Amino acid sequence: MKSPSFRLGIFLLLLSCGWSLHATDRPNIILMMGDDHGWAEVAYNGHPYLHTPVLDEMAATGLRFDRFYSGGSTCSPTRASFLTGRHPNRMGTFSPNWSMRPEEISMAHLLQQAGYRTAHFGKWHIGTVKAESPLSPGAMGFDEWLSHDNFFELDPVMSRNGGPPQKILGESSEILIDETIRFADAAAAEGKPFLILCWFGSPHEPYMALPEDLARYEDLPDQYGDAMVRLTSLETGSATERPAREVLQERFAEITAMDRAIGKLRDHLDAVGLRDNTLLFYCGDNGIPSSGNFHSPLRGAKGDVYDGGIRVPGVIEWSAAIRQPRATTMNAVTSDLLPTVVDLAGGVSPERPLDGVSLRPLLLGESEERSEPILFWNYDQHTEGDRGGEPYIDPALQEGTTPLVKMMQGKYTRTFRNLKHPIIREADYAGEFAVLDGEYKFVLNGESDAGAELFNLEQDPFETTNLAADHPDLVESYREQLQRWQNSVLHSLTGGDYPR
Repeated sequence: MKSPSFRLGIFLLLLSCGWSLHATDRPNIILMMGDDHGWAEVAYNGHPYLHTPVLDEMAATGLRFDRFYSGGSTCSPTRASFLTGRHPNRMGTFSPNWSMRPEEISMAHLLQQAGYRTAHFGKWHIGTVKAESPLSPGAMGFDEWLSHDNFFELDPVMSRNGGPPQKILGESSEILIDETIRFADAAAAEGKPFLILCWFGSPHEPYMALPEDLARYEDLPDQYGDAMVRLTSLETGSATERPAREVLQERFAEITAMDRAIGKLRDHLDAVGLRDNTLLFYCGDNGIPSSGNFHSPLRGAKGDVYDGGIRVPGVIEWSAAIRQPRATTMNAVTSDLLPTVVDLAGGVSPERPLDGVSLRPLLLGESEERSEPILFWNYDQHTEGDRGGEPYIDPALQEGTTPLVKMMQGKYTRTFRNLKHPIIREADYAGEFAVLDGEYKFVLNGESDAGAELFNLEQDPFETTNLAADHPDLVESYREQLQRWQNSVLHSLTGGDYPR
């Protein structure tokens, strides 16, 4: 294996001879995602206290999405959309701890076929990570993985390539970045392009941070008064209440540690000559949870279809193609990632309904027009309990192995589920909805008794003024669009997209 200094020397020599990468060259791809990291929680979006210099620099020098959205308002649904380019309800991933289905085709499958080396590091949460699971990262197309069934803190216990869980000492974001660096170097030494998904455990509660990061936020103002927030106890794993000021100190410290780890990756890619043609992306997986939601101007929080629940930071660096800093107000979503990376890698998208579109024209500066609206649906999962559906996957394969602090169902591991859904009922059409179409956002049942709401996000980014009564034709059009789309999604839910 050539040394980093040798590779750097060759890279600089090529540049001095007038050689440059072209947008048609297949990039290396590293897709990073924070856990419960909402749009307002970066300094570049105006947060008054957070220190995020690396994400700020990426936003200032690359492509900044001012309207990037998670495919779901909670974590498992978003992760399913990220991997497949499809709305999570198509595969029964309705909310946290609902798994995907083995018949789904992931971006890793497709990029493997296109000659990429593939890896997943960090939070998985769309099935178990053990080797025998039909939903492990390996089964979903990743050559290597160091992963956790759910979230994790300092000194995480994780599974490498599906093996027995092992404790790894250190700050969790840096651990994942070190794995990312190792894999990228190995793939480059083989002359292979790579796809790496680095899904951080931060800043999901319960919060745990290094002393030096906590010290940065020890002087937070006393503006929170006597406010208490509900979160998981590090001591018992059960719910507790703690003062908001000290909870935010820990949450902000986790975000800063994650930001620093991303900086370590960027510096390494630069040093070994990989950064120019590596597409480096970061987003959050949903909006800010109630335990940390004190500074967001957006309406709603994690779990809502208002922007506070689904609007997240989104930035891309890829200097071979994005040579000048840009910001875009074009709507984009995690479902766009599969069609985008497949397009850039020269792969072939699956022949089944996708809910995302390729962002290649945006990345290459060719267009900022989105061809399709983005639709959101918080499915009413409570109707599944009434159905008494048959498990889609052997329940033994849905039992997680990697422990975490938070107790659920009397244990410190996670149990996933997914149910067969052969028949569509009227009750299956229930839930909370949103349609994002250019500057307009249509929301249906967003809050109790709210009914239909229409917002112009360019004029009213905080969703305060309902324009539905002023635009009845638009409202009716969006209702009809939702109905057609729901029919398609529910057909997928029955298994109608899978080979027979």
